[in-house]
Formats: sequence, structure tokens, C-alpha cells
Amino acid sequence: MATAFLCLIYILFISLGLPDSLLGAAWPVMHLEIGAAVDFAGLVFMCIQVGTITSAIFGSRLIKRFGTAKITMLSVFVTAVSMLGFGLAKSPWMLLALALPYGLGAGAIDSGLNEYVAENYESRHMSWLHSFWGLGAMTGPILLSILLTVGSGWRTTYIVIASIQFVLTAIVFLTLPLWDRMAARNTEHALAKEFEDRPGEANGRKPIFRRKGFFGALLSMFCYCAVEQSYMLWGATYLIAAFRFTPAEAAGWVSFYVTGITLGRFFSGFLSMRFTNSELIRYGTLTVAAATVGVVLPLPVPVRVGCFLLAGIGSAPIFPCILHDTPIRFGVRDAQEVMGYQMAAAYIGSLSIPPLVGLIATQVSELLIPVAFLVIAMLLLIATERIAISRSERRRGA
Repeated sequence: MATAFLCLIYILFISLGLPDSLLGAAWPVMHLEIGAAVDFAGLVFMCIQVGTITSAIFGSRLIKRFGTAKITMLSVFVTAVSMLGFGLAKSPWMLLALALPYGLGAGAIDSGLNEYVAENYESRHMSWLHSFWGLGAMTGPILLSILLTVGSGWRTTYIVIASIQFVLTAIVFLTLPLWDRMAARNTEHALAKEFEDRPGEANGRKPIFRRKGFFGALLSMFCYCAVEQSYMLWGATYLIAAFRFTPAEAAGWVSFYVTGITLGRFFSGFLSMRFTNSELIRYGTLTVAAATVGVVLPLPVPVRVGCFLLAGIGSAPIFPCILHDTPIRFGVRDAQEVMGYQMAAAYIGSLSIPPLVGLIATQVSELLIPVAFLVIAMLLLIATERIAISRSERRRGA
């Protein structure tokens, strides 16, 4: 039963990734059929992000009241309805109206499931689950490509994904009793022991905003997603400007970054059996920084573009390890609330920094794109090291 339940969570992570990259892949044909301007996708994306940020911040209160299982079921249902609406949309404004509920549903699933896994499963499962999210993110465009090839449209792709989400809603509903039963099998005391069971702390816990490492955790998530999205959004533009690659060649090399993340998370699951979360975060951020330096330096072209793959591999363990460490660093009682703020910081980083990098590229020079990557990567390294320092100080103060 435990294995079957864990498989359900893996499937939910795949379904979470399915629609994430679909809008961008479908938009070249999608905007023509519904009469939207090319840049209208940016507005839809912003509305989705507003929804995810909102649900990440406030969803913890609903999860505490109703439980992860019920909120996950409701969120998957809302996501399914939104995807069905995307597939049936007749005008750009219908997409805009559906973007916010889609973001609300996706954000609640993301923060809720991440906290549940962090609290109840080992670090390796967090890495593997996020690898499965990458599998879902890659599958969405592949499904679109197959359906377009056989003569179906982008609408069919959205309807198929919506159907999958409706089936998952039913499955979560049928397994509601299992969620609490599986959570009860894990000992909350063992997970929180390092930081929760301390003399005087149980009766005098500080608000989360005053806890050591809280803002460092938010900055880490902000910088990580800023680096990730900036690489994916502007990497190809830099390769074309710097090395005169064709768009197809540039897209191929940038895809290595995403491939590095997906494969890296698979292997970091095994590495988590040997190394701690803090060690994997440190090695990952150092690898990202070193790889970005390799992109900036005047090295041979194959080495510089190969550093995109290395940056993806380095990025792989950072996000899942920070999330998995949350109940350990902040305690089980505050984990869901902290997780919500961390996910909100991640979404804000994805939303705000890539446009700033684009502004630098268009107003100054496209050749400065990797320099911007490096600045963000160094901030990420500083933020994660601050977390490690605050954790060491807390241990010494025990």
C-alpha cells in the first residue's frame, strides 16, 4: 500500500509538469486561431504567476484547516477545469480569465505536495519527484507535437491533459483516507527532533519571520528560480549573438540545460543517500557558479556551450533539497507556512528577474547575458551559505 501511495504522488508530480511548458510550445499556432497578439502570452503567463504566488502564500492556512489531500484534490480539479477551458477558448480574454484559477490550483498543488513529501519521505524521493516533474514538462510539448503531426490541433492536447487531471481528481478522492493514514506512519518527532525538541523552545518559539535562516531560504529560492528561468529564456539568445548559431542549434544546446536538471535530479536522489541536503545544495550552487564562469570566460566554444549542461546538472539538487530541508530547519509545525513563502519567492524570482535580464540584453548588449547569470548565481551561493551558517549556529546553540 505504501508503494502504491508513493506512486500516486509521483504521478501527481508528472501531471503538475504536463501543462507547465505547453503554453509556450502551443502559442505559435494557438495565438493565430484565437486572434491574440504574439506578446499576449506574456500577459497570460503573468496572470498564472500571480495565481501561483497568491496560493503559495495563503494556501498554507487552507491546508492546515482541511489537510493536504482535500486541497490537492480541489486544486487538481481547478487545474483540470482551467485546462479544459484553455482547450475550448474562443478568445484571448477567455485565456486571461482562466489563467488566474489555473495558477491558484497549480500553486496550491506545488506547495502542498512539496511540504507533504518533505515531511513524510526521504530526501531522495524529493529529488526523484522533481525529476518526474521534468518528465511531465517534457511530455507536454511532445504530446502536442504528436497530435499536431497526426492532424489534431492544440485544443486536443489541452483536452487530453484536462482529462488526465480529472481522472487524477477522482483517484485522489478515492484515496483520501490513505493520506492521513500514511502521514501517521511517520514519526513527526523524529523529523523535527533536531530543532523542535530544545529546552525552552517549545513554549517560546519565535515567529517564522524572526527565525534564523528564514529570509536566506526565501532569497535562495528567489535566486535559484531566477537563474533557472533566465538560462531557459535567454540562453539561446546569447548563443545566437555570441557564436552565430542558428536558432535550431541554439535551442538544442539550451535544451541541454533542462536535460541536465532532469537527469541531475534523478542521480541526486541516489547521492542523497550519501550526502546531506546541505552538502548537495553547496555542491550544486558551486557547480552552477563554476559553469556560469565557464560560459563567461573566453574558452573554446564547445566548452562554453557544454557549460550549459554542467549548469543544469548543478541546478538539479538545489530546489528539491531546500524544500526537503524545510521541516528540519523550521520544524514540522511551521513547515507548511514556510513552504508557502518559499514557493512564492520562487515564483517571484521566475517572474521578475528574466525580464530584467532581457532589458539588459536589449538596452546594453546581448553578450552581457551570461554576466547577469553569474551575478544571480553568486547571490544564490551567498544565500545558501547563509542558510548553512545559520544552521551551524543553531546547532552550536542547542
